[in-house]
Amino acid sequence: MEFSDKGIILRVGRFKEADLWVRFLSPARGLFTAFAFGGCRSRQRFSGCLDHLNTVHFRVRMSRAGSYTSLEEGVLLRSPRRLRTDLHRLGLAVNCQKFLEAMGVSLEGAQAAYTLFEEALEALEADKGADAMLPLLFRARFAFDQGYRPETGFCLQCGCEMDSGQGAVFHVQEGLLLCGNCAAPSGPMFRLGNESLDALRFVQEYSPLHWEALSLSERARRELTRAVDGFIQFHIGLTWDKGMFRRV
Repeated sequence: MEFSDKGIILRVGRFKEADLWVRFLSPARGLFTAFAFGGCRSRQRFSGCLDHLNTVHFRVRMSRAGSYTSLEEGVLLRSPRRLRTDLHRLGLAVNCQKFLEAMGVSLEGAQAAYTLFEEALEALEADKGADAMLPLLFRARFAFDQGYRPETGFCLQCGCEMDSGQGAVFHVQEGLLLCGNCAAPSGPMFRLGNESLDALRFVQEYSPLHWEALSLSERARRELTRAVDGFIQFHIGLTWDKGMFRRV
């Protein structure tokens, strides 16, 4: 069986003298690994394609037994030129990539994951400043898109809208937001001021291409960092440790 697909290359490795394995994120198949036989030498089939974070259109063939897939040829669609020379921006992109790989991508969530990561890379390629908060906001939005989306419009205890100026209390264990007037259940919780709450809503609604519009105070940054990292650790079981996400 043969099919065509596009993907963002996440990893490339060599397993024989001239052969490569390639892992990429596909909008149709999620995280996907295939072999590029002769990929180290073929200038015609994979010319300029097989580099980290390239977006490539592949022609893929399944083996007769269905035990592996091979990349027959590739056409380069986009290459992140700025990330090749700006280590700060590259580090932000890799942090997003590592979280995506650690959490995993379901087939149902593949399109949303691909679009989010593609737009995050595009934002990092833009001329505007690359905010160090981008990976944290990416983690929040990625978790939201994969089914871990808290309600931010109204209090789930009293039903009032979250527009009273009281901020909110984020209950990590329950994964819900309560207004500042309601008593939270026991367990770990973090208070979010109005600025942090508005930022969380903004990230839920808009793509990374618009996140540069957020101008967050140091207080809001601290609140969001505690809340998002606590939520990710409790519900997804991931924490950042020594340059990688590990299960806890």
